[in-house]
Amino acid sequence: MAISLLDTFRVLASFNPPRRSLRDAPWEEYVDWAIAQGLAPLASYNLQFRLAGGDAPEWVRDQLQSIQQGSLNDNVMKLVNFKRSVDELEGRRILLMGGTAFADALYPHVAFRPVLEIQMLLRRMDVDPFTGFLAQHDFHPEQDDPASGAVKVLSDGRTPIYLYADVLGPQRRTEVQGLFDRARPMRMYGPSMFRPDLEDAVLLVCLEHARHGYQMPWLSFLDLRELATGATSMGSVYSRPLDVPALLERAKAWRLEGALYTSLSIVGRLFPETAEGLKPALPPLRRATRELLDRLVVQPASEPGKMSHVRGTERLRRLLTGQ
Repeated sequence: MAISLLDTFRVLASFNPPRRSLRDAPWEEYVDWAIAQGLAPLASYNLQFRLAGGDAPEWVRDQLQSIQQGSLNDNVMKLVNFKRSVDELEGRRILLMGGTAFADALYPHVAFRPVLEIQMLLRRMDVDPFTGFLAQHDFHPEQDDPASGAVKVLSDGRTPIYLYADVLGPQRRTEVQGLFDRARPMRMYGPSMFRPDLEDAVLLVCLEHARHGYQMPWLSFLDLRELATGATSMGSVYSRPLDVPALLERAKAWRLEGALYTSLSIVGRLFPETAEGLKPALPPLRRATRELLDRLVVQPASEPGKMSHVRGTERLRRLLTGQ
């Protein structure tokens, strides 16, 4: 039986893929799609080292391996340059989010998690001073990206930096302060750099999903898979079980119960082996709400290429983010 695109994704997105032949996988469709979704570096490693080639065509292995090497070089360049820019900053508490916070904590190799941009959460009063600090390292304002939710976008011509503040809206600054209070140090980037605690990291990923109408690279669902299952392949700050009561309490306070339900439900569909373990973390929404989210978002977002702009997306985004 031919292997589907979804089956191919599941095998090659695993940190412990089952040994099997992928000779009949839809390679012509998969390769370009996987590159666009940020999945190519991990897929390349799995084919080369875990599956002994997986009976994939040589052109597939060559193309994916090229992307993997490029991801490694790009990540190292961006992160080393970023470290040089911020490691002397003292007396601040700035949270790194997304790939910068996850590459070393969720993935067995830094090349597996492409870091396209650096996302940072600051207190509102720190945005302008930090912008001035980064200007000393040749990071200057770029054109704003309203869809990202960032208050400023900076770049040195190679690495975009997205600065966020009041991510939960101006009415929930107490909850945002809790993010900073619980943050964990990232000493590799200096004394002022932190990353969100585990439960906060889960909710921030769900918030990003909802803001983008779940039209996200599937790499983000790998991030959430590893966060929600305790990063068992690693021995990092995120390698522990979720504190489910704390997660649900914060989701309610942040008005992200719908987003948490939706994002975790997508992960459960994409990776069926996680579904049972994720059930306790699903917020207790009304049945009608669950059915609506399942039909409008979870089902289409769990099928490659099926998630597209739907009527009422902006209304749905406001519902899921509480903003």
